Amino acid sequence: MGTDNVVFLEVIEWFDKTGNEIVHRIPERGSGEIKLGAQLIVRENQAAVFFYNGRAYDVIGPGRHTLSTMNIPILTKILSLPWGFTSPLRAEVYFTNMKVFPNLKWGTRDPVAFKDTELGLVRLRAFGIFNILVAQPVLFVNRIVGTQGIYTTEDIEDYLGRVIVSRFNDYLGEELDSILNIPDRYDALARGLEERLKADFNDYGLHLENLYITSITPPQEVQQAIDDKSRLAVLGNLDDFVKMKAGMAMEKASAGDGAAGSGIGLGVGMLLPGLLAGTIGQQAGNQGPTCPECHQTVPPDARFCPYCGHQLIIINKCPNCGKNLPPNALFCPRCGTKLESATKMVICPHCGTENLPQSVYCNACGEKLK
Repeated sequence: MGTDNVVFLEVIEWFDKTGNEIVHRIPERGSGEIKLGAQLIVRENQAAVFFYNGRAYDVIGPGRHTLSTMNIPILTKILSLPWGFTSPLRAEVYFTNMKVFPNLKWGTRDPVAFKDTELGLVRLRAFGIFNILVAQPVLFVNRIVGTQGIYTTEDIEDYLGRVIVSRFNDYLGEELDSILNIPDRYDALARGLEERLKADFNDYGLHLENLYITSITPPQEVQQAIDDKSRLAVLGNLDDFVKMKAGMAMEKASAGDGAAGSGIGLGVGMLLPGLLAGTIGQQAGNQGPTCPECHQTVPPDARFCPYCGHQLIIINKCPNCGKNLPPNALFCPRCGTKLESATKMVICPHCGTENLPQSVYCNACGEKLK
């Protein structure tokens, strides 16, 4: 290496002016000629790693060190070998910042696939922050920093964020069944993910101080489905839910500016009565007769329940509105129409069970009816 790159060092120290530098190399380029008796000043939150001939020889802690005394045994031995304390030592010093570096960010660049037990395959985005500190300076410099003159949090934040996302994908699939259960699991998921990541960080001489999950969000359409499900659960029935959604649509349309907004609001307002009437009517129309035994909805013309096999007693219809009528009914329970006569059931003489008029054998005991 030419003499142009050589720096003569008498006082070796470093101040972190930005607050983001993890490692600072002195000199930043080439090697330094460290004079006999040079002063090495290491502050309380620092550690100095000495490199000689490309190899780390010692980690020096806080204090003021004179590089000609025996207070640094390994360096004193190196200094005495080739020249007997008569020539300068060409070396580099890597100052390592030992403080906690907080508020580093991690997050998914692209949505990750998650198999939800209730919603199916959902693509999620996740974001959070984490804190790190250098636990083993020599290991960190050798594996991560290399020969860089300055190494900052920006240089490592992106890489560590990718490591976190990779572990997060596996961990979420193992620990969570549905994203509907996420709100009360943030702390537990963060602590479990932190424990799983510590080994990865230790391999680089780093310690993961804390990790936090700030958000786990599904796509917009899934969020809307979750919100609708929550609203329906609160309201209790489809009729109120549709009324609420229609009201929200009207409010949103009326908030539009100009003639366009007014026209949309007017159109929704004109359609709203028909929409609600159709919904309520459809809800009432879809509600057929129910089995008195298992309470399941059965087809209008069924004589036996398709779920439990119970003999149905609904055999007549109102001549006015068509509603299915129970036996012995004298008036229609829907429209109030007076019926000419009630349907008479056949009573089994053996067990007393009511049977349909066309029955030949009793539905309960199997005996022949008279």
